[in-house]
Amino acid sequence: MLILTRKKGQSIIINNDIEIVISSIDGDQVKVGISAPAEVNVLRKEVFVSIQESNREAAKSGLGLEGIKKLVKPE
Repeated sequence: MLILTRKKGQSIIINNDIEIVISSIDGDQVKVGISAPAEVNVLRKEVFVSIQESNREAAKSGLGLEGIKKLVKPE
């Protein structure tokens, strides 16, 4: 993990096209702005984890490929 120190208004560039800007600092809370291409997904970690858990639960449902085909094209 890379740890950087930034002040309000300063930014970090990732991969030439993603910019992270420190918008404001208020006590122990930091507001961060992220500018990235539309094809780059930017999610809060708790949202990402929730999506992953939902996907795992859906995969456990046992529907399988044949079940999905029946949903798309019922007999």
